[in-house]
Amino acid sequence: MDTDLIVKALIAIAPVVLLLIVFDRLDAFNLISAREIAVLLGAGGAVAALSFLANWRVMDGFPIGFSSYTRYVSPIIEESLKAAPIIYLYARNRLGFKVDAAIAGFAVGAGFSVIENIWYLFTITNANVSAWIVRGFGTAIMHGGATAIFAIISHEMTERQAESSAAHYRFNPLLFAPGLLVAMAIHSTFNHFPGQPLVIMALTLLLAPAAIFLALIRSDHATQQWLAADRIAHENMLAEIRAGHFTDTPRGQQIAAIAARLGDRAEDARAYVELKTELILRAEELIHAAQSGQSVAPTESDKEKFARLGALEHRLGKTTLAALAAPLGFTRNDLWELSRLHARVRGDA
Repeated sequence: MDTDLIVKALIAIAPVVLLLIVFDRLDAFNLISAREIAVLLGAGGAVAALSFLANWRVMDGFPIGFSSYTRYVSPIIEESLKAAPIIYLYARNRLGFKVDAAIAGFAVGAGFSVIENIWYLFTITNANVSAWIVRGFGTAIMHGGATAIFAIISHEMTERQAESSAAHYRFNPLLFAPGLLVAMAIHSTFNHFPGQPLVIMALTLLLAPAAIFLALIRSDHATQQWLAADRIAHENMLAEIRAGHFTDTPRGQQIAAIAARLGDRAEDARAYVELKTELILRAEELIHAAQSGQSVAPTESDKEKFARLGALEHRLGKTTLAALAAPLGFTRNDLWELSRLHARVRGDA
C-alpha cells in the first residue's frame, strides 16, 4: 500500500479513535465493554453508509448549492441517523450513567467518521496531508462530539423517567428533540466555515472534548448520590423481607394480596421478590466497588441466582410479573443495574 495513503489514513482516523479510548478510560464504573464499543463503532459505520445514500437521494431534490446543502440539510440527515442507535439504547434501557451515554454517543460518531474518512481517502486522492489533518482533528472529532453531546443532553432529559417506576414507563421520543437540535446546530455551524478550516478545526478540538469532560465531571457527584440512595433503599427493603416485616408496608401488602391469589405459586412470588431485590443490591455493590477501584467479578453464586430468577419468572408467567412490577416499584435505573450484572455473569461485559 502507498506510504502516503497510510500516513493520511492514520491522520484521518487515529485522533477520534484515541479520544474514544481516553473517554473509555474515564469510565470508572467500567460498564461498557470493548465488545459493546466495537458494536457501536460498527453501528456508526453503518449509519455513515446510510447517510451517503440518503444525501445522494435527497440532494437531487433540493435546488440549492452544495454549500447550502451541507450547511442546512446534510446535518439534519446525518445527525438524525447517528442519533438512532442511541435512542434505541435508551428505549431498551441500555444506558444508565451519563459517562456511558457519552461514550456510546462518541463511539457511534467515531464509527461514522472512520467510514466517512475511509471513503474520502479513496475518492479524493489529490488532497494533501493538511486537508487530512483538518478531517482527522476537526471533522471526525465534530462527528463524535456532536453525537456524544446529543447522548448527554438526552440523558438529562430522560433522567426523571429512569428514576421513576419502570412499571409506568412510556417511551417519549420528544425528550430526544433538544439534544438532536443541539447536535444539528453543532454540525451546521462547523460546515459554515469551509474557508477557515484550521480555525474551525482548532475550536472543535478544544470545545468538543472540553464540553464532554465538563459534563462527565458534573455528573459524577449526582451518580454517587444516586448509587448511595438506591443501595440504602434496597438494603432496607431486603432486611424487611428477611425479617418478615415487609408485609407491614403498603408495598408488601399489595404483593401479599397478589401472592394470595396464586395458590401453589404464592411461595414462588415471595421468593421472586426477595431474589430480585437481592440481585439488584448485588449489582449496586459491584458497581460501587468498581468505582472505588476494586477488582471485583461476579461469582458462581451470582450465576446460580440468575438461573433461579429465570426459573421463577418462567413459573410465574408474564401476567403475574407485570402485576408484581407496580408494587415492587423498581425503577428503570434498578433494572438497568440488574441487566448489567446479568451481562457480566453471562460474560458479555
